[in-house]
Amino acid sequence: MLNRVAVLSDIHGVLPALEAVLAEPDVSTADHIVLTGDITAGPQPTQVLDLLTGLGHRVSWISGNADRELLEYRLGQRDTISDPIAPWAAAQLRQDHLDLLSSLPRSLSLSVSGLGKVLFCHATPRDDEEVVLVDSRLDRWKEVFTGLDTDIRTVVCGHTHMPFVRLAHGRLVVNPGSIGMPYGRTGAHWALLGPGVELRTTNFDTEAAVTQLVQDSSYPEIAEWADYFLHARATDTDALTTFAPRDGRDHSP
Repeated sequence: MLNRVAVLSDIHGVLPALEAVLAEPDVSTADHIVLTGDITAGPQPTQVLDLLTGLGHRVSWISGNADRELLEYRLGQRDTISDPIAPWAAAQLRQDHLDLLSSLPRSLSLSVSGLGKVLFCHATPRDDEEVVLVDSRLDRWKEVFTGLDTDIRTVVCGHTHMPFVRLAHGRLVVNPGSIGMPYGRTGAHWALLGPGVELRTTNFDTEAAVTQLVQDSSYPEIAEWADYFLHARATDTDALTTFAPRDGRDHSP
C-alpha cells in the first residue's frame, strides 16, 4: 500500500516542465511516481527519457498512444504520424529508448492509501486513444469501464491534457492534465494521490523554457511549437470543442 503517489501525464518531451515538477517537494518525497503515457513525442524526447530512467524503480511507466506511434514509425509498421513533431521525435530515439518503449504496459494497478486499488491508464482502461471528458455522458463511462474488476474504485487517465476529477458509476476518475502540452492554462499539471486526490499545477518560467527549447532542440519548427504549447494557446474551450465529437456524444440517442 502506497501512501503518496505523484501522477505525471503527457510530458511530450518537454524537459524544463518535467524538471520543474520533479523538483516539487511532494513529488521528490512521494512513495512512487506513475507516468501515464505520451512521454516522448515532443522537442526533447531523449533528454526526457534519460532523466526519467535515471529515477529507477521509483517510477512506473505506461505507454501512451504517442509513444506507441513513435515506436511503430521507427519499426516501419506505419508510414506517417498525424502529429507533425512525432516523426522527428521518433528519429531521435536510441535503441535503448526503443527497447524501453516496446516494454511498456498499457495499464497498471497499484494500491494507494485512502483510494484502494487504483487503475492507471493513458486514455481509457481499454484503449490508448479513446476520448472521455469531464462532461462525457454516464453511458459513455459505462462503456469504457466494461470488464474492470469491481474492486477498482479509482481510474487515473490522461490523453486529453485537461485536468479534472469526477465520479462516474461509483468510480472516481482523475485526469492530472499535461506536463508539457497544457490546454486552457499555463503551467505543468499533475496529480497527487493518497489519501485523497489533489490536482496540482507547477508554475515555471515559461519564457526561459521557450528559450531553452529553441536552443536545445533541432526540430525545425521549434520556435512556433514552443510558443504555442508552453503558452497554452489552445484554450480549454478549443480543446473540448475538438475532442467532444470523439467521445460518442454525437451518436447518443
